[in-house]
Amino acid sequence: MNPSCHLLALSSYVPDTVLTNNDLVKVVDTNDEWIVSRTGIKQRHRLDDADNASDLGLRAARKALADAGVDATELTHIVGATCTPDVLSPSVACIIAGQLGAGRVMAFDISAACSGFLYGLSICRALLAQDAEAKILFVCTEALTRRVNWADRSTCVLFGDAATACIVSNAPTDGMARIEDVVCHSDGVQRDLIVVGGGTRSRYGLGEPVAEDFFITMQGRETYKHAVRNMVHVCEEVLSRNGLTGADVDLLVPHQANMRIIEAVGSRLDMTDERVFTNVEKYGNTSSASIPLALAEARAEGRIRPGSRVLMTAFGAGLTWGAALLRF
Repeated sequence: MNPSCHLLALSSYVPDTVLTNNDLVKVVDTNDEWIVSRTGIKQRHRLDDADNASDLGLRAARKALADAGVDATELTHIVGATCTPDVLSPSVACIIAGQLGAGRVMAFDISAACSGFLYGLSICRALLAQDAEAKILFVCTEALTRRVNWADRSTCVLFGDAATACIVSNAPTDGMARIEDVVCHSDGVQRDLIVVGGGTRSRYGLGEPVAEDFFITMQGRETYKHAVRNMVHVCEEVLSRNGLTGADVDLLVPHQANMRIIEAVGSRLDMTDERVFTNVEKYGNTSSASIPLALAEARAEGRIRPGSRVLMTAFGAGLTWGAALLRF
């Protein structure tokens, strides 16, 4: 079954504080040329000390509700995607539901790291297949700078904070975009390639300092190989099962993790620079918020127009990966 599933609004929020590569030089042994040549990243945003992931998500959510003309009391579900929640429990989705005054909605988080937006779209489609009248707030929010080791130059330069929110429903075709298809996969054998620490495996007593397992760790070379191969394969899979080729795609919006990965995926899919959207240089890797943040920016810049078919793909810790097709 292919349920009717539309994005009615898509909003984003990034903190005001910007960390440039030159700012990082003051805290870790690195330089602008080293970072740009290896990642393409020139700056990233960092949340304020008083904020958490839910605060960023709430700001994006309020804007999405306003843009869609939907009141929080009309929502049936709130889905959160994050690998950096405020606390292990309650979920970011429940925190946001309470702050919005959404009432007794079904609210829960998913943990698929950088693939969170695609996993969430798949779940939203399933919820709409179960209840065609569902009206879903889907929030992707990350406070990744709270989980980076500022002494590890291989990871601390990569990540930034951001949030996005969209309203998903079984809407008329004049909605902002129709979700045509989503495919998601995982490989738990590769679970140690990317790890976001701080869970119950990190055991500390009261007053004890945190250790390295509290922070993000990544095996960069192996991650690169798996990311490129799996993103290309899942894009080919979703195109094939919809009777399409790369030539039918107007814009590729990949996960904004690293320019080398983005360029490798675009090259293997035979998509030129003009058909690949990037903003990694401004935000770094914002995990689950990465693709929707890029989508919102591409639309604002006129790179996405009515009738555009957009192919999205991501990979993340787990390992998880996926691809999705949107028609605007």
